[in-house]
Amino acid sequence: MTGSRVVALGHYQPAKVLTNDDLAAMVDTSDEWITSRVGIKTRHVGGPDEPVDEMAAHAGAKALAAAGLQPSDIDMVLVATSTAIDRSPSMSARVAARLGMGSPAVMDINVVCSGFTHALATADHAIRAEAATRVLVIGADKMADIADWTDRTTCVLLGDGAGAAVVVADSGTTDRPGIGPVLWGSVPEMGNAVRIEGTPPRFAQEGQSVYRWATTQLPPIARKVCEKAGIAPEDLAAVVLHQANLRIIEPVAKKIGAVNAIIARDVVDSGNTSAASIPMALSKLVERGEIESGAPVLLFGFGGNLSYAGQVIRCP
Repeated sequence: MTGSRVVALGHYQPAKVLTNDDLAAMVDTSDEWITSRVGIKTRHVGGPDEPVDEMAAHAGAKALAAAGLQPSDIDMVLVATSTAIDRSPSMSARVAARLGMGSPAVMDINVVCSGFTHALATADHAIRAEAATRVLVIGADKMADIADWTDRTTCVLLGDGAGAAVVVADSGTTDRPGIGPVLWGSVPEMGNAVRIEGTPPRFAQEGQSVYRWATTQLPPIARKVCEKAGIAPEDLAAVVLHQANLRIIEPVAKKIGAVNAIIARDVVDSGNTSAASIPMALSKLVERGEIESGAPVLLFGFGGNLSYAGQVIRCP
């Protein structure tokens, strides 16, 4: 059975930056209040002429260029998003059209904040089943469209962006797969703790419930991800968690036991970008040369639906 690997990454963020001071002029908050509670300093916000599929296509084009591939080389496009307002055409179909692809399989995956790691596992499975050979996997969300800009507890969290990965069949020349086995699941009875509901849709969450779940229940699951991959946490080169909140990222990373790993903290500059957060943070680490090619990296998404999915990959 053929495995798969990530060969290239790309990311995109809108040019407009919203600072904590900007938010303080909109709602009853302050830079100190936001920084002390969630660790976020800035976030990027797209305009009305910057839809989800455009951001996704920009990130995808950068990943394809980094991989040395043409759009026509891709036979499957997976877009993880929860902010696609229109039902059809899907974001993946729109991205394929924007990039001028041939006739790829197209599929959107909505698992909110853990969408990218679910989509990455789906790409890996498709390649292993010989249903695809080269897959463009994108996480893209425009959280500004669903933010309640009068609610200081949620609007301070959210940002817009996209991250992409090119996944191809693994040659099998190394002793470990380029993308390790996924461990995924959910807590259905607590699914309402994170919501995007209504007309127009608005983001809401039970912050304390999510915080307690993430910091207590997720670390042992993340350690099991490493166990499935045959990697000890202390041997990880980097840990890229969903960029939800710095007060969640830091304790969860510590409890995993990845004492020698770089911990992605892109949330400080980008806010919570939902499905975009993991590929965007990883792309930036790779772009800055902070992780060696081939080094083991834990990707672990969690959040909406109180769902989670994680895998260890080899850095492209």
